[in-house]
Amino acid sequence: MKEQKTYSIAVLPGDGTGPEVVEEGKKVLNAVGKKFNINFKFSNFDFGGERYLRTNKTLTEEDIEELKRFKAIYLGAIGHPKVAPGILEVGILLKLRFSLDQYINLRPVKLYPNVDCPLKDKKPEDIDFVVVRENTGCLYTGQGGVTRKNTPFEVATQIMLYDRQMVDRCLEYAFNLARERKKEGKPGKVTLVHKTNVLTFVGDLWYRAFMEMKEKYPDIETDYNHVDACCMWMVKNPEWYDVIVTSNMFGDIITDLGAMIQGGMGIAAGGNINPNGTSMFEPIGGSAPKYTGMNVINPLAAIEAARMMLEHLGLKQEAKTIQQGVAFACTKMKSLSAGKMGYSTSEVGDLIADFIMKS
Repeated sequence: MKEQKTYSIAVLPGDGTGPEVVEEGKKVLNAVGKKFNINFKFSNFDFGGERYLRTNKTLTEEDIEELKRFKAIYLGAIGHPKVAPGILEVGILLKLRFSLDQYINLRPVKLYPNVDCPLKDKKPEDIDFVVVRENTGCLYTGQGGVTRKNTPFEVATQIMLYDRQMVDRCLEYAFNLARERKKEGKPGKVTLVHKTNVLTFVGDLWYRAFMEMKEKYPDIETDYNHVDACCMWMVKNPEWYDVIVTSNMFGDIITDLGAMIQGGMGIAAGGNINPNGTSMFEPIGGSAPKYTGMNVINPLAAIEAARMMLEHLGLKQEAKTIQQGVAFACTKMKSLSAGKMGYSTSEVGDLIADFIMKS
């Protein structure tokens, strides 16, 4: 029998239904561990709304240093009805992304069988692509300001900021991902999405860097879309896409469109990735406080986040087993909506864990 491997995971259950869906993700990971002789060691951290209300703290520098000891963070949800919008999002989520240099936001867009898709006649084979969103620059850096505030002449500026190395490392990640997907039978294509006809400075930087990067990857097909055109084609012909690479702001928008065409927030997961440091994986749908404690929230997005985490850790076969389990669960569930699944939150986790153990 091969020696058991141990992986240490930082767990941030967070707010609302976050702890419930994370518990199902951990249940699935433990099933994977039993099947493949892997020990997942979970360390819980209470960062979130309740802690903020008790201590008035979001994340301290000491907290950041503690999290740097881990290769992966498993996040449930951040967002509390008693905390003003922006405090937790900026003080925890954005601080983690910037402090840990998680410069890639990775969002798979995959339609599973038996999942309602709002696009007419589109099937699972038509929707299977990945969005690589640059995660540390653009309008999110906080560059800008306000003058003559609260007067008729108030001026507000928000700067779209990028330097060349930020663009290059994001593009390189996207091209390498396309090459990996090509080995699995995917098209091996990277589409740059921007707005070069209007954003003639930042857009030009991205486009020139893209054209230079493609020369290093002659085996990868390339394309370019304006962001508005991309939104149209994602709806009309999502099968055209394999790997989309884009800036922070545009990626923020089109990934929510992607979540809808794959069946909604109940199954959409994402990764905030530092290929050489600490990465974080999470469901996209938020804390859904009105469903807290009711055992009705859909845990599939959190389980998908766990799958992404295993892929990032190099556990490809184990991640594939979770994907097969999610596909199986989708064929049994009546809906992906909270309270309409035909199963409770914990029963969905049981379905997938049992599938993994029996597969």
